[in-house]
Amino acid sequence: MDWDNARIFLAIQRVGTLRGAAEQLQIDQATAGRRLAAMEKSLGARLFLRTPAGYVTTPAGDLAVTALEKMEQAADQLQRQMQGIDERLCGVVRVAATDTMAKHVLMPAMQQLAADHPNIRVVLTTSTQVSNLTRREADLAVRSLRPTSPDLISRHLKRLSTGLYASKSYLKKHGVPQRGTALAGHEVVVYQRAVSSSHIDNICGESIANARVSMEVNSGLMLIEAVAAGLGIGELPTHMGDAVPQLLRVWPEHTEPYDMWLVLHDDLNRTARVRAVADAIVAAYDKLSVN
Repeated sequence: MDWDNARIFLAIQRVGTLRGAAEQLQIDQATAGRRLAAMEKSLGARLFLRTPAGYVTTPAGDLAVTALEKMEQAADQLQRQMQGIDERLCGVVRVAATDTMAKHVLMPAMQQLAADHPNIRVVLTTSTQVSNLTRREADLAVRSLRPTSPDLISRHLKRLSTGLYASKSYLKKHGVPQRGTALAGHEVVVYQRAVSSSHIDNICGESIANARVSMEVNSGLMLIEAVAAGLGIGELPTHMGDAVPQLLRVWPEHTEPYDMWLVLHDDLNRTARVRAVADAIVAAYDKLSVN
């Protein structure tokens, strides 16, 4: 079985379109189509049904998924193990984090890394989605949830906290809300349910049942921008909210703690360039001032 063909098959199965798979693998769409056709010809079976909604696996395709995912796992493990004995301080390291963490913590870390190790190139992906380290979507990830997989190593970075914030103009217009009223008479900005279902019913431990949701966002930076624009009250990390001049913390004594973790795959723990990036991130969090 040609591994390149297998990679294309799995990408199509996961994305659902030939174009999407080609973009994901950074190859030409026509090439992806030819390789899929070659794979179906070699197996003597049709692997996908072409429907208006996209590519859907046939029964033969379903069998192929199971077998080829095992091949993918073995290939990824071999690659990680080979990287794990690499002692060179050069090459690519993929890092995943939220946009807010990237802006406020990772950028200073990457500045120092570039000065110390200019031959390391960081590929940074900012998203609220959890990257799959086993499939090498990232080599390192900064997360607020500690992973449970035995293949992953996690290091505690720092205990941070969130608080409620509103713009000065908003508070001048609406006043400070009263505790225990479920923010009656106020407007709030929250994350979309797909991003954080826990922030739909309450923010910073306070119910929003009596508030009007003025906006839903899918990123931390947009949450900060919306609150700063006076669109409503929002829950923000205190080290970020306190740094925005036009914001004031509502109920300063009331905060909710959370922990940040640095996560990497066990096979990459001894890779020099990965360790260098990890050390830079740890140092940046050590310097982070929290109130």
